[in-house]
Formats: sequence, structure tokens, C-alpha cells
Amino acid sequence: MIRVLLADDQNLVRQGIRALLSLSTEFEIVGEASDGEEALALIEKTRPEVALIDVRMPRLTGIEVLRSVRQRCPEVGVILLTTFDEDAVVLEAVRLGVQGFLLKDISLGQLEDAVRTVAAGGSLIRPAVTEHVLSGVDRRPTSFESSESPDALTPREREVLRLIAAGYSNREIAEVSGTAEGTVKNQTSSILSKLGVRDRTRAVLKALELGLT
Repeated sequence: MIRVLLADDQNLVRQGIRALLSLSTEFEIVGEASDGEEALALIEKTRPEVALIDVRMPRLTGIEVLRSVRQRCPEVGVILLTTFDEDAVVLEAVRLGVQGFLLKDISLGQLEDAVRTVAAGGSLIRPAVTEHVLSGVDRRPTSFESSESPDALTPREREVLRLIAAGYSNREIAEVSGTAEGTVKNQTSSILSKLGVRDRTRAVLKALELGLT
């Protein structure tokens, strides 16, 4: 049986998810929380296999809970409940090691599959980001043609992109790589051009889609 914790400040959402998962004997709800601090306390107490956490909650946000869980209970798989309306939130969650994202209007089959996947040590990040984040980002026009092949990036550009995804600034990348900051800026510009995106955030999201990170 997979032990699951639910955290959402909306009672109706929690009740809905609980009702769906309770249809199967495969899942056990070990706790429910209506705010971030309560969620973190319950996660530390119950040690669920999977925690479903709303991105926006009072007292502590889903991101803040995720950050603490990664430090205190790294064995717990975390799925964030979100509407994907903020690229920065998704990127921060990816950097913190979130296992996946789910929309609140998912079907029973999608919910069950997601919980099983994360409980087994898998990840839902790329399909979710590709479908719900990149679809919106990529509809925005760019002033250059994007490459559909990850092979367009050189090995060095791939490494710079990985460091960008990890949150490094151009100066920090230059220090780590033993090169000039101006060189890193040029490499970053080349990466943006090849991926057909306008900024570092969208570059990382595109990299997730292409499997480069």
C-alpha cells in the first residue's frame, strides 16, 4: 500500500483527491494539511511515500515545504499541485528536486499513475513541463529560428545550460569553468538563439523538453 499525504488549503480539493484515491485499496491517506507548516510537520511525523502539495498555501508555500522536505525527509516523493502560471515556480521546484507536477483537474487514472510513478522513484517532470509550460512559452514569437535538435548545442553549451538550470549566474559559471564572464555571456546568447527562446528561464524549460538537463 502506498502511503500518501495531502496538503491544500482548499477543503474541496483535498476531499476530492482523497475520494479519488480511496476508490482503490492501493493507497492509504496518512494525513491532510491545510497550510504549509502543518504539511511539513505531518510529513516529518508520518513519512509518507508521496506528498501531494499545493504550490500556493498559507504560512509556507509549496516551494518552501519542498525545500524543507528535501533537507529533512529526502526519501519522501513530492508532487506539486499547480496551474503552471509561473515559470519561475516550476524552475525552482525542479532545482529543488521535485518529482512531478499535477493539475487539480486531473482524472483518476492520471492521479493514480502519478502517485505510483513517484512512489516507485520515477519522475513526472518532463511530460508535465512539456505539455503545460512549454506550450504557453513557445507560442510567444521570437526574432530567430529555433533548433528542434538538441545536437545543435555544443558539449560546452550543454554544460553551461546545466549550470544555468542549477541557478548559477554568468559570473559563477565563469569561475567554475575557469573562463571569462564575457565568454559565458556569448555562450548563453548562443544557447538562447539555438533553442529559440528569449531568456534563461525559457532556455531551461526548453532543455527539459529536449531532455538536455
